[in-house]
Amino acid sequence: MDVTQKDAGSGVTSESNRVIWLLLGAAFVAILNETTMGVAIPHLIDDLGITAVAAQWLTTAYMLTMAVVIPTTGFLLQRITTRSVFVLAMGLFTLGTLIAVVSPGFEVLLVARVVQASGTAIMMPLLMTTIMRLVPTSTRGRMMGRVSIVMSLAPAIGPTMSGLLLDTAGWRWIFGVVLPIAIVALVVGARWIHNVGETSKVHIDVLSVVLSALGFGGLVFGLSQVGGSTAHGEGAIEDMAANSVATFTLIASFGIGAIALGLFGWRQIRLQRTNDALLDLSVFRSANFSLSIAQMGLLALGFFGTITVLPLYMQTVLGSSALETGLVVLPGALAMGLAGPFIGRVYDARGTRTLLIPGAVIASAMLWIFTTFDEFTPVWAIAVVQTVLSMGLALSFTPLFTASLGSLSPQFYSHGSAVLGTVQQVSGAAGIALMITIMSAVSASEVSRGASALAASASGAQAAFTLAAVASLPLIAGAMLIRKPEDSIIEPPVGH
Repeated sequence: MDVTQKDAGSGVTSESNRVIWLLLGAAFVAILNETTMGVAIPHLIDDLGITAVAAQWLTTAYMLTMAVVIPTTGFLLQRITTRSVFVLAMGLFTLGTLIAVVSPGFEVLLVARVVQASGTAIMMPLLMTTIMRLVPTSTRGRMMGRVSIVMSLAPAIGPTMSGLLLDTAGWRWIFGVVLPIAIVALVVGARWIHNVGETSKVHIDVLSVVLSALGFGGLVFGLSQVGGSTAHGEGAIEDMAANSVATFTLIASFGIGAIALGLFGWRQIRLQRTNDALLDLSVFRSANFSLSIAQMGLLALGFFGTITVLPLYMQTVLGSSALETGLVVLPGALAMGLAGPFIGRVYDARGTRTLLIPGAVIASAMLWIFTTFDEFTPVWAIAVVQTVLSMGLALSFTPLFTASLGSLSPQFYSHGSAVLGTVQQVSGAAGIALMITIMSAVSASEVSRGASALAASASGAQAAFTLAAVASLPLIAGAMLIRKPEDSIIEPPVGH
């Protein structure tokens, strides 16, 4: 087949279509591995002879690395060819996976997670930028629907796969199953992926990299310490207040993060005048992009927080196993994946509001139903509500991906993708930390009042879900304001 022949449905050449599918597959593997560690932590504590706080670093270090690397991807995607960026990202992920498989202990496994995260952080911005450059505006919705498959299926299959492997084969096989797939993706991608767009000889501002690392890293570290310590019952709010070291660490993390982020933003604004910004913040001059990013941030906060608290609630309150918990969220993930391409076609034909408004209403309504879950809630009811929630999210993700980046001119796609990834990562970390902290604090308070352990844990979960439900309310207003960008090329923001 002629590689220049276009697919009738997407308007993309067969060669470009192949590039996109390879990137989708690589991103799926990377995100799948990202979501497997939470279920494995109790097993790693026993197998490696480490504390819960040390084990939590396997997740914290991953999140920190993602938060530090993602803001630099705007520069990487401008400076390096598509093939080189892919080989870099997939090569790092494959190397990290190999190190994890053969790691003799905790320290080497921690290094493996950092190397893995470095590759994963690059993969999603690369995928999003490539789609925006290759796919015509009239069919971007259906292509972004494929991205929603990756975004929905991988986080759901990850814990299920992890639970099954932990019960039957051991924690090393979590990485052992992924390794051959990663190697194949790396070899095939290096052979078939072609370069997309033109590179430019932009230079990297070292001070911006340092400020970005301190800013986003400090914020995510502080959030992960709040959520991570309470998740393992080793740092309730009262205990942290009494522990001067823990309190100082949290205050210092947030303080350094806030100051560094302020300086980072100021420096980017100055560097934008000469097109030398590490992360070009002029993308926020597009009101539609800004609204879409804010909407995505709220969704990430509620989504990642909920899928973290739900397994804790099911295992602690209902006595479900890790595998059973994974199977409960699987129908919703499958529904999201199957609906993704159809939702993309609706977006291309009808725009954003047809999807975003019902999506926001459904997601908010289901989160409010989550607040009624207690120790007597049947598992089938949870599965039904989770599945309907997933459909509400599916109606939101595809139009938000497409409308946000579609509101920018092509030279800003890489920066817009980096902003999107950064907001998702930080908002997700905030949702996890806040919801777990609230769950732990309320549970401890209920126990001190004489409630049973089950009732106290149920009350804590209800309080956590209430936070997600309240955060979902602005989504309905936002859904009414976001519009589908015009199909014509959008001019660069003023000042460029």
